[in-house]
Amino acid sequence: MDNNAVTLKKYLARRKRRKSIRKKIFGSSERPRLSVFRSLKNISAQIINDDLGNTLVMMSSNSKEIKLDRSKKKVEQSFEVGLKLGEKAIALGISEVSFDRGGYLYHGRVKALADGARKAGLKF
Repeated sequence: MDNNAVTLKKYLARRKRRKSIRKKIFGSSERPRLSVFRSLKNISAQIINDDLGNTLVMMSSNSKEIKLDRSKKKVEQSFEVGLKLGEKAIALGISEVSFDRGGYLYHGRVKALADGARKAGLKF
């Protein structure tokens, strides 16, 4: 099996997990959805109101609002992204969210982002 076939297989498995998660999680105006996307180098998260279909807060490891130390490990950067996202959400009056891990396993960078958001005051 070549590398492209393995990559496609992983992508399709994640897409299937993501679809099954999204059947259960829906962001409303009272409790919006915190959605996570993880790439090889960066991580981004957004808080979404699915009733209206708009993004309320967005933060990424490569956004200009957050100055990350690139010498830190990606897990530490993810924690800082979650912390900043949580602070922005609290400032807008959002205190409770539904966590959508986007088909990724809940460990490593995804867990660090969630821990940072919790430390900022968000409740899952």
